[in-house]
Amino acid sequence: MRNLMVVCSVAVAAFTIYSCARNPVTGKSQIVFMSEAQEIQMGQESDPQIIAQYGLYEDSSLQNFVSVKGKEMAAISHRPNITYYFRVIDSEILNAFAVPGGYVYVTRGIMAHFNSEADFAGVLGHEIGHVAARHSVAQQRNQILGQVGILAGVIINPELGKFANVASQGLGLMFLKFGRDDEREADRLGVEYSTKVNYDAHQMAAFFTTLQRQGQQSGSSELPEFLSTHPDPGDRNVTVNQLATEWQQKLNVTNPQVNRNSYLKRIEGIIYGEDPRQGFRENNVFYHPVLKFQFSTPTDWLYQNTPQSVQLAQKDGKALLIFTLGQGKTLQEAANAAVQQYKLQVVESQTTTVNGLPAMYVVADQVNQEQPASSVRTLNYFIQFQGSIYHFIGVTGVNDFSSYLNTFNNAIQSFRQLTDASKLNRKPERVRLKTIAANTTLSQAFKDFNIPQTRFEELAILNGLKLTDNVTKGTLIKVVGQ
Repeated sequence: MRNLMVVCSVAVAAFTIYSCARNPVTGKSQIVFMSEAQEIQMGQESDPQIIAQYGLYEDSSLQNFVSVKGKEMAAISHRPNITYYFRVIDSEILNAFAVPGGYVYVTRGIMAHFNSEADFAGVLGHEIGHVAARHSVAQQRNQILGQVGILAGVIINPELGKFANVASQGLGLMFLKFGRDDEREADRLGVEYSTKVNYDAHQMAAFFTTLQRQGQQSGSSELPEFLSTHPDPGDRNVTVNQLATEWQQKLNVTNPQVNRNSYLKRIEGIIYGEDPRQGFRENNVFYHPVLKFQFSTPTDWLYQNTPQSVQLAQKDGKALLIFTLGQGKTLQEAANAAVQQYKLQVVESQTTTVNGLPAMYVVADQVNQEQPASSVRTLNYFIQFQGSIYHFIGVTGVNDFSSYLNTFNNAIQSFRQLTDASKLNRKPERVRLKTIAANTTLSQAFKDFNIPQTRFEELAILNGLKLTDNVTKGTLIKVVGQ
């Protein structure tokens, strides 16, 4: 949780009237559920949600670079008539995504992992392709009509997901899923668009392998979100490389640009990984140096930190714990607002304290009248601290509530002021550049730069290289430091 901004919900109506329209890419007729004007309006409504959810990365030069390059490709796309917007959002997650109406986003996490302008252009062209082919219109509609809570790759019980979606309205937009046919088409368009602006689209294929390696290195059974519905990376490498060669021949491109060094210099200093100033989790404790609090988190629960909330979920999706900012000037006002927001029926409530801080707890149910067995029980704590009221909400099924009560309480009752100077003064890691002094291997170069061996593979992936690869004198490589 970063600045804990309070965001008003944006209600988006489901479109039930459909018509036939010509697909801008294929030229074929397709059923669409909204006009172009409605699509653009949907993008305009989604954009502030996404920005509120993740924040824009504070680097005007990098934002401008992404916007200029994006608009250059959008101008030669199959839909140059709409206005495109390109944003770098402040998330360490490796992802790029687009929503209807010409809004395209890349995370600082994926920007840090690109190793050339050609890498970047291929992925950005892929996302422009989703907009050009109107893929995101259908997926956005499906997301609105059948939304479930998504947290760090885990599908939450749909009833619990309602709470996750209220707490993070933009989260689902970041993880829109496309079918594999759509992804293949976006790959083709990414190759076409990046080649037309004179980049070497072969680099795009290699970057997908970098993403796959990153997922494997992190120990996740899932690929990074950008790859989660894509074709097999091995097959994809072959296909994209073939397409790159074909488009270079078709356009008679004899000197496609890679621009490795200029890109690396552009991203030097970019924040790498979680920014501790916005809150961080370490050894199952969440710390916020700026807001000066800490609390324990359940062991092995998955975790998502955004400007609006900290969300934690058990891997099987049966329980959810959310920490966010309460709405109201008093504990009672905050409790009343939450009961109304989540449409809860209060079972019991009482004033109390948490580590000496004024607090109020409320046990309340969200009753499913049609399926009572699907009803949800919540444990809410409202805690007053340094002029703000914070809201913990533990969510699970009514029948499972007693099983998770201790887990919820252990986390909530641990909330306290942060006084540890080492946590209060924690600084983010940033990408730094080093110049290879003599021909060597990447592994030996890391040794020469005194990189801890435990981070060798992580940094090899960051550089899009293998530890056994040879690197020549004068080559720039990425390391991380403060």
